[in-house]
Amino acid sequence: MQDSQVVEQRHRIAVAAGAALLVAGVVLVLFVLPAEFAVDPFGTGAKLGLLDLGITGQQVEALESAGATGAAGQAAILAPQEKPFQQETVEFKIAPGEFVEYKYRLDKGEALLYSWKATGPVNLDFHAEPDGGPRGYAQSYETKQAITSESGTMTAPFSGIHGWYWQNTGGQEVTVTLTSSGYYNLSHEFRTDQPVKNKTFQ
Repeated sequence: MQDSQVVEQRHRIAVAAGAALLVAGVVLVLFVLPAEFAVDPFGTGAKLGLLDLGITGQQVEALESAGATGAAGQAAILAPQEKPFQQETVEFKIAPGEFVEYKYRLDKGEALLYSWKATGPVNLDFHAEPDGGPRGYAQSYETKQAITSESGTMTAPFSGIHGWYWQNTGGQEVTVTLTSSGYYNLSHEFRTDQPVKNKTFQ
């Protein structure tokens, strides 16, 4: 093969390779970037409907990433239990200047759904005493002054007793009515100068 022919063939190969690279670049910019990465420098992706695919893909990826990141530091989405949940409605009469504490025993990760209302303003401290904690130690979840109702959910951050302290600072007797459901198996009622009342749930 003559040198001129070799040079010509190499030239054709180079031209073909260059053309292939050019086509690949055009495809990348016009189609792949909008559809995969929501990048549309020339606006063709939007006209062809490819940009929406890219935006949707990014949103899905962000949601999946957030779920994977949060899974390590958050409670499980599903927490199957071997026992059925409990539920009750209970009333507490609180004389002026007195208080009542009512707590449920919950293991770590167990949930509590609650709603309570009072016939007059009470001071609230929602707190817990962890198993194995120092004597007299309590971790407060929230404190509020002069309220008459509250509803919410709580997932126990540790095993222990979790519940409410209601104080009647008014001049008339107040009745607090609590409705709850959860995986508790025991409750404790505390009052001044009275023995603790324990209730077992089957």
